[in-house]
Amino acid sequence: MELRKFVIPEFVFGVGARFLAGRYALNFGARKVLVVTDPGVIAAGWVNPLLERLEQDGLGYAVFQQVHSNPRDFEVMAGAEMYRTEHCNAIVTIGGGSPMDCAKGIAIVSANQRNILEFEGVDEVPNPGPPLICIPTTAGSSADVSQFAIINDTPRKVKIAIISKTMVPDAALVDPEPTLSMDPYLTACTGVDALTHAVEAYVSNAHSPVTNLHAAEAIRLIWHYLPLVIANPHDLEARTQMMLASMYAGLAFSNASLGAVHAMAHSLGGYLDLPHGECNALLLEHVVSYNFTAAVEDYTQIGRMLDLPLDQVDLDARKNILVQALRNFRLRVGITRSLGPVGVNSGNIPMLAGKAFRDPCLVTNPRKLNEEDIVQIYASAL
Repeated sequence: MELRKFVIPEFVFGVGARFLAGRYALNFGARKVLVVTDPGVIAAGWVNPLLERLEQDGLGYAVFQQVHSNPRDFEVMAGAEMYRTEHCNAIVTIGGGSPMDCAKGIAIVSANQRNILEFEGVDEVPNPGPPLICIPTTAGSSADVSQFAIINDTPRKVKIAIISKTMVPDAALVDPEPTLSMDPYLTACTGVDALTHAVEAYVSNAHSPVTNLHAAEAIRLIWHYLPLVIANPHDLEARTQMMLASMYAGLAFSNASLGAVHAMAHSLGGYLDLPHGECNALLLEHVVSYNFTAAVEDYTQIGRMLDLPLDQVDLDARKNILVQALRNFRLRVGITRSLGPVGVNSGNIPMLAGKAFRDPCLVTNPRKLNEEDIVQIYASAL
């Protein structure tokens, strides 16, 4: 077996975990924290109770909420400036993947005094940031447990990946209760995002028995519970299982990395400013179809996790059954568009493929792809 490492933050899982933020911040020596969030999370009512608890714990705070659904480079820089001028010495972030990725960016910019775009790639962050505590409010991005941050490079209109141990939060307070306010489409997109994390980690050329363990359980949980939370958004038990699945998927992909789905989704989402989970959902089945022959046993094992009839059929039939099951699942949870209606056409595919080809997530894809391969996958998803 090749050498593998596994990096995770300290985490607390369960209802009420979010209210431990002040205690953790004090343990890290915080005096004043920058709270990074977005207007939607504030409107949903999850931020004010957290601020009240921070006050009770004797902590000062400043709130940075200027975060889009795809965090921009200039938002990270503005947050870092607020961190400096408010004399903060720790960061607490509550929200989905966007506020958490923005908070990670603010942390490393504050520690290194460089523009966020200079950290693109793998292990390009010299100095770790200040203490960072993440409270996820969606079951999907897993930014709270991962060593990834995805930031929109607005001049180039592409999402960049920053991958480094310095991106791993110091603590993740994983509380399923805030996911109760997610609408069905956000639930579906983030849920299929988590499924994509798990599938790509399982077939990654950097996977290991430890990442496979987490990825497999995430796949099983999402397949069962995502349709349930779509049908009954207030089912806290189902929401809890989805949050657990998201965390498992994050532990898997953070350490095994990802593949072509994410490389292509970063290009697509950066260019058209689309929700990341939706991009993954529209691409997953097509990438699996293209990759299948390079990871037959891994994809077959995934199919068995989903109770698909893959035994005693030839390879083409196995691939078709798995791809069709992924398509049906996407449609079942309400993600029904294709790339054409979201703004992709044959004219912009070569540009999208060129950007995807340079994404670091492509390195761990099980099949080696060139730009023309990526063009064909985008075209198949139109």
